[in-house]
Amino acid sequence: MSLFFPRRESRAPFAEPEIPRPSAVSSSFARINLSRSEASLQKVAVWSAVDLVCSLVSTLPIDVYEGEGKAQREVDRPRVLVDPAGDGYGVIDWLYQYQMSVLLRGNTYGRVADRDRLGNPTQIVLYHPDEVQGWRDERDGMPRWRVGGRELTADELPDMWHQRAYSVAGRLLGLSPVQHHAMTIGLGLAAARFGQQWFEDGAHPSGMLTNDAALDQKQARTAKDRFMAALRGTREPLVLGQGWKYQAIQVAANESQFLETQRYTAAECARIYGPGMPEILGYETGGSMTYANVEQRSLDLLTYALDRWLVRAEAMFTGLLPPGQYVKLNRGALARTDLLTRYRAHSIALRNRFKVVNEVRGDEDMQPVDWGDVPNEIGPPGPEEADK
Repeated sequence: MSLFFPRRESRAPFAEPEIPRPSAVSSSFARINLSRSEASLQKVAVWSAVDLVCSLVSTLPIDVYEGEGKAQREVDRPRVLVDPAGDGYGVIDWLYQYQMSVLLRGNTYGRVADRDRLGNPTQIVLYHPDEVQGWRDERDGMPRWRVGGRELTADELPDMWHQRAYSVAGRLLGLSPVQHHAMTIGLGLAAARFGQQWFEDGAHPSGMLTNDAALDQKQARTAKDRFMAALRGTREPLVLGQGWKYQAIQVAANESQFLETQRYTAAECARIYGPGMPEILGYETGGSMTYANVEQRSLDLLTYALDRWLVRAEAMFTGLLPPGQYVKLNRGALARTDLLTRYRAHSIALRNRFKVVNEVRGDEDMQPVDWGDVPNEIGPPGPEEADK
């Protein structure tokens, strides 16, 4: 038996992982149903970490290029990178859904709804990850899919679109972070639910009325009813007969809410999505925080938690484009610095001909000027270089 899932999972070697499904008849606060992707988002740390990664990945500027080196040039984004689902919500909404599915279930599924004349996808409609099952056919080793309880036909298989993360050799599907960390997530949710029931007076009695004599069920009920009747609606003093004792049950507020357990599970849930994520979200991890390492947090987030998802998103989008074209997400948009630091960086770039004036003005949301496409002449070193 398990704390969160009543049946112990068993599977044959190399079988696809199944989502654990707890008993539907149990109503105990200690049983948490994580069989649906969104259930894990009840844990604030999971929601915050997933939303942070999804929001950053989906809102970075998308650039499309072809060629390399001096032959590299930027091209217009194709339709699949403007509104991939074709529903009018745009690429930001679609990429957020794609990333959330990967982070919660380790897989993203969709259907290619339209292609261009060369066969490249121009519209992909995403499926809810819990509505899709996939496996490899034992006869030919080819992928087979079931969507919404219906197995796809041979004619439908070429339009099935699948991306995975947390991949393991010998398995078609990627591993699900929610499934594999169900105990940690469930423990945090169970502690929060217990705290809620404590305030609703559903988790404990407020006191005990005892007597040294042996009482049957009817006598105990009568004593309880008379005791409660004496307390309600009157300010009369309470008088107990011979042998009766009343003891109030008092529990410290922090103990009733399992605050230490909730802090621990919150940090652990945030760690699921990358090193440094608990610190980024403000959860206590035992380390001290200074101005220097606060300034370093954004770089740590990009390096250790976010960049791997950006690389995957670039590879995914590149796979949708014609051969020779590729996608780059503009990571520079994450570097939000103060005005003085940003202007010093612009000055260095202009002086060393890394950029021209109109490129800098574009970075600052300013209109271009007629003379701004000519590289600056290399001048004397600025004050920051002269001091070195």
